[in-house]
Amino acid sequence: MNLWLVFLIIAGGLLLFGFIFDKVAKKKNLELNPEEGLKNASKSEHIYKEAHLKQTIDNFNNPNS
Repeated sequence: MNLWLVFLIIAGGLLLFGFIFDKVAKKKNLELNPEEGLKNASKSEHIYKEAHLKQTIDNFNNPNS
């Protein structure tokens, strides 16, 4: 029974953290854009991140292939 209580406290804490972060981000008009991080990256990091973003978009558009 105590293990379920710990699990519920951790899950509730994560949900509360996400809710508070979402409210703060909306209040400050923060945009969490993954492509924003590419601006200050080195050439190799830029290539790796663009390949990862392309793969993520492809996986999202074609989940069963």
